[in-house]
Amino acid sequence: MELTFGTDGVRGAANIELTVEYALAFGRALARVLAPGEVVIGRDTRESGPMLEGAVSAGLSAEGVDVRLLGVCPTPAVARACAGERTAGLMISASHNPFSDNGLKVFAPGGLKLSDQQESGFDPVLRQLLESGPGVSEGRVGRITGDQTALGRYADAVIASIEGRDLAGLHLVADCANGAASQVAPAVLRRLGARVTVLADRPDGRNINAGCGSTHLEGLQQAVVGEGAALGLAFDGDADRLLAVDHRGRVIDGDQLIAISALDRHRRGCLAADTVVVTVMTNLGFRTGMRGHGIEVRETAVGDRYVLEALEAGGFVLGGEQSGHLIFRDLATTGDGLLSAVQILDLVRRSGSTLADLADEAMTRLPQVLRNVRVSGPASAVVQAMAGQIEAVSARLGDGGRVLVRPSGTEPLVRIMAEAAEETAAEAAVSELVAAAEAAAAARTGTGAA
Repeated sequence: MELTFGTDGVRGAANIELTVEYALAFGRALARVLAPGEVVIGRDTRESGPMLEGAVSAGLSAEGVDVRLLGVCPTPAVARACAGERTAGLMISASHNPFSDNGLKVFAPGGLKLSDQQESGFDPVLRQLLESGPGVSEGRVGRITGDQTALGRYADAVIASIEGRDLAGLHLVADCANGAASQVAPAVLRRLGARVTVLADRPDGRNINAGCGSTHLEGLQQAVVGEGAALGLAFDGDADRLLAVDHRGRVIDGDQLIAISALDRHRRGCLAADTVVVTVMTNLGFRTGMRGHGIEVRETAVGDRYVLEALEAGGFVLGGEQSGHLIFRDLATTGDGLLSAVQILDLVRRSGSTLADLADEAMTRLPQVLRNVRVSGPASAVVQAMAGQIEAVSARLGDGGRVLVRPSGTEPLVRIMAEAAEETAAEAAVSELVAAAEAAAAARTGTGAA
């Protein structure tokens, strides 16, 4: 399978799809498309990270670009290190995927997302390099150096975000997913005075996200209740996402964390234009809750890139995704799990309330059912063929629910979601639309029953 540059970069099976040869060409392409003066590179804890780091660094150096290696660090630490106007960034990570995958995620100079023009420019340059080679080199070799202080500067900035306050007396559990947060997250939380029980902070190259982290919350839930902790925090492999667990073991997702933060900032007068930006996947209960508190909700397509674009365009400061990408735009250029954790913990301590009470006050989460249908051919065509069924199901749910049917941007899947006041109604709606999707897909391939 040929990798294609998508939102921010590429992801695939390490040493099978994402090979040394591909990473070398990717480094050269990054140099040619962005023309940076320097590139800072970080990686998570996967065993393939050092291999890919060496290859992509060689590609950059061969194009005359200086490289600064940060070692194992969270993705947002790379973004923060891109402070110079001509300093771009590269994170080697496959986020929440298993260890056997890896990825190359690019930040434009300044730690910003790539523009559409920059993103569209990568594939043709990559293909040319992979098919024809690099051509004649200009001769200059970029320097490759290590940076042992960037992670500390990142930690200092996260701590400084709560303006001298601390977390003394707060007992919490942190699940580091055996990933990039394993060292820095417990250290930051303890520097702020919290009592921290740490889970999954012993990476071995293969145990990243394995039964732990933001995609496997069961162990965190048990630990929070068993320890009698105030709450729990779960990071993903590259630590740009955060989910939480309240003292009763209930999951507090990204929607709820954004709602809590929006309400707090609204009350303190630091929520720009009293507006928050979320995606179409955000729970209907979020929209209802924000409306009840006088906060406007702007909606984007799925993806933190689109949330960031809307934040930038409107001058807003808070947004994110249900999956746990929280973006405090006045504090960072990208989603940041550790920064989000410190912001939420500071909020809990200032309020004198529990995370559970804050979540309940901010919004009431409606039951949401999600299901994927694998199809052959363009998923968008299947969705178009379902238009009548989608309209009928939406009308039946009325104002108290909604459906969202969309093609996946990365796989041959139709993603189907329904929300309703009762979970049985949401399940019934999704089941009906799954059947419609399967029928539409079968009709397109001629495999339907006679």
